[in-house]
Amino acid sequence: MILTFASQQQYQEMVGQPSDQPAWTQEDWAALGTFMQAFNQELLDSGELVETRGLSAPVHTRRVQLREGVPVATDGPYAEAEEVLAGYWVVECDGFDRATEIAARLTSCPGPERIRARAYADVRPIDEHQPDFEG
Repeated sequence: MILTFASQQQYQEMVGQPSDQPAWTQEDWAALGTFMQAFNQELLDSGELVETRGLSAPVHTRRVQLREGVPVATDGPYAEAEEVLAGYWVVECDGFDRATEIAARLTSCPGPERIRARAYADVRPIDEHQPDFEG
């Protein structure tokens, strides 16, 4: 699984909402869309793409956790989380190194330089089995 991350502020910049940084231009947004469409199509054409999704802004998040024995839901965004999961790709490929190669192509994703300089993707294998606790 390839995971990408963003902050609420970055989501706001992308759509021109008030933020500490300048809003993305129409050209920035169009370039991102073009890149993602081509990236996803290449993975689809190679047969490696299982699923991909972009996630809604953190402000639309609801967190559920146990408090005093009762599940409690609270709305986002969360000040304690500078970055949250922004999207993911599930790929089926020849191994961890190939998944890392695919993720490395995301470094070519266009956008404002201040965003690109801090952007990263994590590559994490999906466990297909339960761990062996017997030793």
